[in-house]
Amino acid sequence: MIELDLDAVAVTYPGVPPVPALRPTSLQIRAGELVGVVGSSGSGKSTLLNVLGLLEHSTAGVYRVRGVDTAVLTERGRTALRGVQFGFVFQAHHLLADRTARENVELPLLYRKVPARLRRRAAVQALRRVGLGHRLDALPGTLSGGERQRANIARALVQQPRVLLCDEPTGALDSASSEDMVGLLQGLNQDGLTVVVVTHEQWIAARLPRRLRMQDGVVVEERPDGVTPGERTDGVTTGGRP
Repeated sequence: MIELDLDAVAVTYPGVPPVPALRPTSLQIRAGELVGVVGSSGSGKSTLLNVLGLLEHSTAGVYRVRGVDTAVLTERGRTALRGVQFGFVFQAHHLLADRTARENVELPLLYRKVPARLRRRAAVQALRRVGLGHRLDALPGTLSGGERQRANIARALVQQPRVLLCDEPTGALDSASSEDMVGLLQGLNQDGLTVVVVTHEQWIAARLPRRLRMQDGVVVEERPDGVTPGERTDGVTTGGRP
């Protein structure tokens, strides 16, 4: 099944001259894929991720999520679709210092007015899923950097999204914790979750089965051997569409 489908999608910021943050890109991500998006700072990686996660509007092209044309949705509709479709993991964990790991993970469900008993059960399950079942009542200040990021992932998982979008999830971690994080994301993907990982780390991208490389807003498919086949000068990704 095609989970995410971009057809000549672009983002241009107004200015004199206008700034093309994402050049026309055609790309499909299938359900259950694990995709890395690699590139230097300012290459457009975060813009692509924001468009995928409905955090930002495209200025051209068509973006479909499970066949739904997102351009026809109201803002309320986009918010509703984002809530059921996507979980987000950012470099900064943004855990509340005075809430336990379990309470932090419960927060998205609290905002959705899920009953307390069900919130607790879902939060415990999410924390166990990321290997933090033994740290349910720990405050963020007592967690290691890797544990805080795991709690961050659990908070993204608690709403049972179909797609996990990760923006530099290892950016604040040491090498050992980064290795653990990559292994965790691979495990979640093996459980059936679609995962997209934005990173500037080449070694992380090399561990992922599918890689997209970005430079100056251009997205290019990369083969496992690191070669970028069929790169086109108009910035349209090749290889992403059957």
